[in-house]
Amino acid sequence: MLQKEVQLAVEKGEMLPLMEEFYTIQGEGYHTGTAAYFIRIGGCDVGCHWCDVKESWNAELHPPTNTDVIVANAKKYADTVVVTGGEPLTWDMTLLTSKLKSQNLKVHIETSGAYEVSGTWDWFCLSPKKNKLPVQSAYDIANELKVIIYNKHDFIFAEEQAAKVNPNAILFLQPEWSKKEEMTPLIVDYVMNNPKWRVSLQTHKYLNIP
Repeated sequence: MLQKEVQLAVEKGEMLPLMEEFYTIQGEGYHTGTAAYFIRIGGCDVGCHWCDVKESWNAELHPPTNTDVIVANAKKYADTVVVTGGEPLTWDMTLLTSKLKSQNLKVHIETSGAYEVSGTWDWFCLSPKKNKLPVQSAYDIANELKVIIYNKHDFIFAEEQAAKVNPNAILFLQPEWSKKEEMTPLIVDYVMNNPKWRVSLQTHKYLNIP
């Protein structure tokens, strides 16, 4: 395909900048411990300084891949697919999610919510970031709010986000990995004093799996 054709296909969601895809155990949040096929889409301008996949930020480093290929790979492994990034909502997710669902796959997303929601999701994990706050549509449909705790001020941010999200969203606080020894005890105390919250851990890192 010519470069212009590829660019047009990406804009339509017919191709997406695929960074990696792998079958593993969900390590965080509500679905911790369950098997899932992860599709990591490149491209993100939210720019969290503690991001553990900074190599995902530049979409040009990741080859545009036909959504039919992505779906064919996913359906070999699991009945649940997690679309993550990068920031997957940078791109139009409508076509990818419709094709995944046509294969009877459950389709989850992990997103900062910084861009308008596209696609159809069985589970919407919203993990908001201070430097680019979620759009209203993300707050409205979130099944799960997961706030990363890097410092004490993040507890204030977490409460601000909990006030914006829909009342059915399940609330999680998760220590940032490099600060886990310092922040985990604070999170435990906070959740015990504010039991609307739950603790989330990056269990896949403790288990040493992707």
